[in-house]
Amino acid sequence: MGRYFNPAQISLAGSVFQHAERLTSEYFRLSPETIKAHRYDVKTLAFLEEDEVRKGAFAHLCKYHYHKEEGQEQQGGFHFYRICLQDDRILDAVERAHSFIRLSPLMLYIAAHELVHVIRFDNGETAFDLSVEEKRQEEEKVHSITRDMLQSSLNPDLKLVLDCFSSRYQIRDMFS
Repeated sequence: MGRYFNPAQISLAGSVFQHAERLTSEYFRLSPETIKAHRYDVKTLAFLEEDEVRKGAFAHLCKYHYHKEEGQEQQGGFHFYRICLQDDRILDAVERAHSFIRLSPLMLYIAAHELVHVIRFDNGETAFDLSVEEKRQEEEKVHSITRDMLQSSLNPDLKLVLDCFSSRYQIRDMFS
């Protein structure tokens, strides 16, 4: 059985995602209405389906399609993204670092990183389904954008997180 965020950590994650959403809006120059048009939700490990769990990743992004049944007033449907937080992996990283890496800045990096993906996929800047090499390149691009975006919030704790993600092998391995 995995380790899960406690209520305080879940609350922290919610606050961090709100902060990351503001930073993402500012970086991409999106109005509050426009950022809200990018449909996504965030789930922690306790609420994930089996196929949403990824060992070795801090977060996993899933894309879902909702199709309305025939006969309903509006035809069609829509897609949305689910950011699947891997609580156990995140908590292990914080504990392994012996207070070197704090939960809040790590969560801010994760939230910002995943929101950059959502915007890039939703805006058609890149496809959701990519080859292994294309995924590697996309992760490097998203890391670069995330780094630039977080410069306005830079403090010593966040700088440590960004420094940890500067190694290419870590970027590839931490997100899927």
